Amino acid sequence: MDTKIHLFIATSIDGYIADKNGGIDFLNSVPNPEHKDLGYNAFIEKMDAIVMGRSTFETVLGFDIQWPYQLPVFVLSTSMSKIPIELIGKVEIVNGNPAEITKQMNERGFSNIYIDGGSTIQRFLKEDRVDEMTISTIPVILGGGIALFGELSHPLDFEMVSSEVYLDAITQVTYRRKRS
Repeated sequence: MDTKIHLFIATSIDGYIADKNGGIDFLNSVPNPEHKDLGYNAFIEKMDAIVMGRSTFETVLGFDIQWPYQLPVFVLSTSMSKIPIELIGKVEIVNGNPAEITKQMNERGFSNIYIDGGSTIQRFLKEDRVDEMTISTIPVILGGGIALFGELSHPLDFEMVSSEVYLDAITQVTYRRKRS
C-alpha cells in the first residue's frame, strides 16, 4: 500500500494562505450565506488521517469551537510535549522529516493523508512528497503574508485533474503530481 499525500487549502490570488499578521479572515471575504462546504466534505471523506503543523493546530484550537475533525490528527512538532487532555485519543504528536512521517503513516495503515499548514506543506513539497493538491483561490490580493509555496531545488510537474467555481467567485483546482 502506498501512502498518498493530499492538501486542500485556500490562498489569495497572490498565493498567501494567511495575511501579514497570520490572520485568515480573508477566507470569509466571499459571502456564503448557505454555508456551502466548497468541496471539503467530499475531500475529507477520502482521507484516513490528517498531519498538520503545530501553528495550524494552535490556530484550530483558537477557533473556540468543538474539535472539528473525526479523523486521527497528527501534529508535526518538535517543541510540543503534550496535547490538551480533551484531545487525547484524537490527536498525537509526531516528528520527523516528510519521508519518515509518510513511512510512519504507511506502517499504521493510513493510505490517504491530508496535510495542512504552510510550513508542513512546504516541507512535503520540498521533498516531493505531495501527490495531489486542491487549491481554492479567494479573489483578494493580500500583498504579503504566509506564502503557500516556498523555494524548491527543482520544478515539480503537476497535471490538472479538475476545476470548479464556487459561489460565483472562488476557483478551486485539483492537481495531481506527474511522476515519471
